[in-house]
Amino acid sequence: MFSFFSILLIVVVALVVFNLPKSRQSGSTASTGSGGYSKWIGGGVGWAFGGPLGALLGYAFGRMMEGNSTNSYDNQPTRQGDFNVSLLVLSAAMMKADGTIKKSELNYVKQFLVRNFGSEAAEQYTLMLREILKQEIKLQEVAGQIGRYMDYSSKLQLMHYLFGIAASDGEPNVIEINTLNSISGYLGVYPADFASIKAMFVKETDSAYKILEISPEASDEELKKAYREMALKHHPDKVSHLGEDVRAAAEEKFKKVTDAYEQIKKQRGIK
Repeated sequence: MFSFFSILLIVVVALVVFNLPKSRQSGSTASTGSGGYSKWIGGGVGWAFGGPLGALLGYAFGRMMEGNSTNSYDNQPTRQGDFNVSLLVLSAAMMKADGTIKKSELNYVKQFLVRNFGSEAAEQYTLMLREILKQEIKLQEVAGQIGRYMDYSSKLQLMHYLFGIAASDGEPNVIEINTLNSISGYLGVYPADFASIKAMFVKETDSAYKILEISPEASDEELKKAYREMALKHHPDKVSHLGEDVRAAAEEKFKKVTDAYEQIKKQRGIK
């Protein structure tokens, strides 16, 4: 007779053999498979495994997300993978906003990704983006999920990324601005913060004031206070947990805040 451990060993081996073809099949998804994507994800995916995002990614990458949709991620920090996946899905939503996905837009996004994450990661991004673009994206649902779980500093950086993509071929057009405004609302970004980031890309006569979230009538003391608050809000260290690439990109947003402050100081003759 077989011992308990012998039976257990047979069961384990059988399960491995049974699941092997499926693993190989999913491993060929989008040329690189989940193994390649796991390297790209880097810090790992947490709450993005579940809900509308998990369903969307599941359709795009086969069984990659299967078995995780019932997990709870309340009070979990935003992981690098969660942020990256969110960026991809919302970028795809922007590209589909006008009903036509242009090759030029895909090239713009790829160039943007290369500048921010390097060529190797950008290649993985692009492969995943192509798969996501094939799916229907329910913007309110996926952005709402991101809004529930992502920390606020990461949301601001995400919006800055999306504006950067929209502006990669010039100033964002009306459709892109409206889409970005909707995404911002679903994420739970405050209107003043949305206007501040928008002013970094859409230039107007009072853009510097909008970036600092004050009016041109603000006093010098109010100006200095606003700069301190905005510098703290947009400091790159706020998103350092998302990886060095994201932190480095956040320095661009931080610099725009500083440049706006210096511009107003110069206009007012403040030393």
